Amino acid sequence: MSKLYDILLLINNSEKVSQRFLSEESGISLGSVNAIVKNLEEQNYIIKIDQKRGYELTGLGISFLEKYIEESQEDRICLENTAIEQTVKQAVILAAGEKEVFKKPVSFLSMGDERIIDRITRILDDAGIEEIIVVAGYEKEYFYNLAKTNPKIRVVENNRYKYTGTMESLASCKDYIKGDFILIENDMIFEERAIFNLLNDKNRTSMVITSESGSGDEALVELRNGMVYKMSKDIHQLNKIDGEMIGISKISKDFFDKMLEEFRYNKNPYVNYEYIIMNVGREYRVGYIKIDDLMWFEIDSKEHLSVARGHIYSSILRREDEIRVENIKLELVNGLGIKNKDIVSIEPAGGMTNKNYKVNINGEYYILRMPGAGTSDMISRINEKNNARIAGVLGLDTEIVYFNENTGVKVSRFIEDAETLNPQTAKYEENMEIVASILKKLHCSCLDFENKFDVFREIEKYEALVKEANGKYYDAEYKDVRDRVMALEEELLRIGKDLCTCHNDTVAENFVKGKGEKTYLIDWEYSGMNDPMWDIAGHILECSFDENEEELFKSKYFDIDNELEKINEIKEEKILLFKICQDFLWTIWTVLKEAKGVSFGEYGPMRYKRAKENLDIFYEKYMQ
Repeated sequence: MSKLYDILLLINNSEKVSQRFLSEESGISLGSVNAIVKNLEEQNYIIKIDQKRGYELTGLGISFLEKYIEESQEDRICLENTAIEQTVKQAVILAAGEKEVFKKPVSFLSMGDERIIDRITRILDDAGIEEIIVVAGYEKEYFYNLAKTNPKIRVVENNRYKYTGTMESLASCKDYIKGDFILIENDMIFEERAIFNLLNDKNRTSMVITSESGSGDEALVELRNGMVYKMSKDIHQLNKIDGEMIGISKISKDFFDKMLEEFRYNKNPYVNYEYIIMNVGREYRVGYIKIDDLMWFEIDSKEHLSVARGHIYSSILRREDEIRVENIKLELVNGLGIKNKDIVSIEPAGGMTNKNYKVNINGEYYILRMPGAGTSDMISRINEKNNARIAGVLGLDTEIVYFNENTGVKVSRFIEDAETLNPQTAKYEENMEIVASILKKLHCSCLDFENKFDVFREIEKYEALVKEANGKYYDAEYKDVRDRVMALEEELLRIGKDLCTCHNDTVAENFVKGKGEKTYLIDWEYSGMNDPMWDIAGHILECSFDENEEELFKSKYFDIDNELEKINEIKEEKILLFKICQDFLWTIWTVLKEAKGVSFGEYGPMRYKRAKENLDIFYEKYMQ
């Protein structure tokens, strides 16, 4: 069909047409041109005028050509392989523009208890985005100061922001964009589902559109064949209006490269990225998700700011809470086989990495855990599920009524009259006895977990994740310290590593006293077969026991009644060895979390410093 189209178009656009001319211009052999022309004449698409002018299209030929051009304009090349699942790890926030009326970047305006930029970065963090590139220009120092508190943020400058459009800002990121990314304009507030729905869209280049807002400055969209066909702020240029682009898009690396290629020939410095998208979109497919009832608002003036603060922002928060509750209800209904009416109430119940909710189902209370973003990289939910069930059989944990090993969503019975230990209350002798008793019961259970916890392999796994997240260790000595830590593996093999069921995260807060005399050990995310001295070392570290408190706690675990009795020397060596390994492992864990934008203050450096101090003690005492 394309050869036919080429010949018809050449005949239509040329004054003098011979078969040799058609062959030379089209690159089709003379013999093939002769056959095509003959067929076109027979079908009455062309007629021969005379020897000098050659051929001309008939009315039928012109109709045929018009139809072909119209149909071909609706075809687009699918640039990316959508069958290959692509995890989006980067986002770009365009924030270079100036709104002088605010005397600061729009995204640093406050909405309720948070600034717009904090809300956007929080949503991106919850969505698993690992690097946020902010293009700054006007009052760029705001963003540099923000980047000091959030290592996930990289600031890129567009110092020509006064004289350029948003495509110039986007192009300035070209050296840092490594894969598919989310693109957001910084002067807007929106529901978080815009990001989550966009990430779940099978189209790797896609934009969020909604129903028309009526703002008077809409980027109106016309859709055809499941793709964005046209976009314009001029209503007269569209055959129909299917919605409005809101300034949130997902762009594949391949599509971005095409945009850069198109922009290379640009002579208009004020061109905006959305029009470059549509220029590339003449040939390549641009997908979309349409969320008709999405709440969002763009802030361009003080009047806009007043409206946003007045009711838009609070309405967005209410909507998000409603959707969150509905998602939780759906999880409960599907997971527990209950009905919506059975769910009496849902209320937040804290959590840092994970989000927990206290749920009332027909008068019975449960805790629902929704895993935090990025935890799947570090935690096997299948192992956690199996081990937590074994802990339940041993009477160590509360009953698990539902566990989705794919998503990590867990529902367990609520502990009535719960009193959670903390590092201070864990120092009370009666609580030491409780903790020691629980750990002995676990360690002596003779029930094996299917997985092993190997700290040296965990160190390697976490280091790989740190490298992937471009994390930064705390000092230049890290490699030497690491070598000394990894050498402990051989020492552990020499003295012998015992294997039994271990919790591996014996922070005080994981021990919960319930009604009566019952105490629970919760959160089995890191559990596995390990040496029991790991759990002892962990509890001593996490509770910051001094020498006397450590001695008292160990006496409870090892049933030492006489001060003159001593713990087996090998066990003492293991406890110190595991203290070092835990401080070092959680140092790397902190580096990883901080690389993903979570601040832990002095927690990581403190553990790293203590690991180095204990390393010196260990080497002097055991490695001479």
